[in-house]
Amino acid sequence: MSSAKPEREYFLDSIRAYLMLLGVPFHVSLIYSTQKWAVNSHDASMWLTVLNDFIHAFRMQVFFVISGYFSYMLYLRYQPQRWLKVRLERVGIPMLTAVPLITLPQFFITKNLTDKIGNWSSFSLYDKYNTLMWELISHLWFLLVLVILTTLGMVAFRWLNKQQRGINYQQIGWGKLTLALLIYALIWCAFRRVLFYFVPAVFADGLFSIAVMQMLMFLPFFMLGALSWKHQALKALFVRFNPVMCFGAIAVFIAYSLNQRYSSGEGWLYEIDMIISTLMGLCMLNVCFSFGHKLLNSHSPRIMYLVNASLFIYLVHHPLTILYGIYITPHIGSDTLGFFVGLLMVFGVAFTLYEIHLRIPLLRFLFSGKPQQQKK
Repeated sequence: MSSAKPEREYFLDSIRAYLMLLGVPFHVSLIYSTQKWAVNSHDASMWLTVLNDFIHAFRMQVFFVISGYFSYMLYLRYQPQRWLKVRLERVGIPMLTAVPLITLPQFFITKNLTDKIGNWSSFSLYDKYNTLMWELISHLWFLLVLVILTTLGMVAFRWLNKQQRGINYQQIGWGKLTLALLIYALIWCAFRRVLFYFVPAVFADGLFSIAVMQMLMFLPFFMLGALSWKHQALKALFVRFNPVMCFGAIAVFIAYSLNQRYSSGEGWLYEIDMIISTLMGLCMLNVCFSFGHKLLNSHSPRIMYLVNASLFIYLVHHPLTILYGIYITPHIGSDTLGFFVGLLMVFGVAFTLYEIHLRIPLLRFLFSGKPQQQKK
């Protein structure tokens, strides 16, 4: 345990906030993309499909690196049991709050106003349960994964904290790092393929897909963040711009788009996606960290406002986007115009709700997991 507070990493705060806020253009563009969603425009837009693919290709990998970085930093600051309590409160309380206040109403919206769910009355008991798992977890899936990774962190961080000798991280470059994560990705692919052959129905189970497969997918990025806190040579590698990683991101994104267009779920779509997403995550990790460190590593009241607002905006934007797609999208003929109007309306309503919730102490606590200090 360390009581000394390190200097604030402003650029990491900023990147994390922007990655969260990218959820809004991601879901608004989803309406106008070729991807099948709860609501879609009449004609898909190619540029918005590409934008949607790009955001989806890297956003959460980089987010989990930053989460692992800050999680291990706080682990060293608190006693392990207190760390676990604080972290689970910060993540778990907003997640549990969002289920009855956000995703449950969203479920009724999609059930009654869209064709996404289908004929609910004809569902079996398990189908109803499983549909509820998918719909209630919905865009909260990353919070559930964070809860699981935080719990596993009690073991992983204890091991990491005691590790004194072994790998010389001064000699770790992007080549060795890429090879290590590719090996992990191949193990994940083999595990998924075995399950696909013997128990294929398990992938239709929402809780399993998120709590197991998604968690395992992002586990190495979470641990990579923790390692970059412990070994500053890794962090220095991440923030030092590498042109190969930058141009590599372009090549890997092209591969990502082709896989999304021409592979199928019965084939190797998800295994190829895992390999490509791993590479894309590493490439964009360098791009985000290097440019973020250069451009965003300073205190700004406006940036800190976005940092504080980003989780709330992310939690509330999803049903707002669905409502926009149902009621407004059909009345706007241009996909491009509809996209920008959607951004304006969803962000506008979301930030308005954020300002309202700031003035209600109970809601501030429920959506942040932080006890509210009384002003003296």
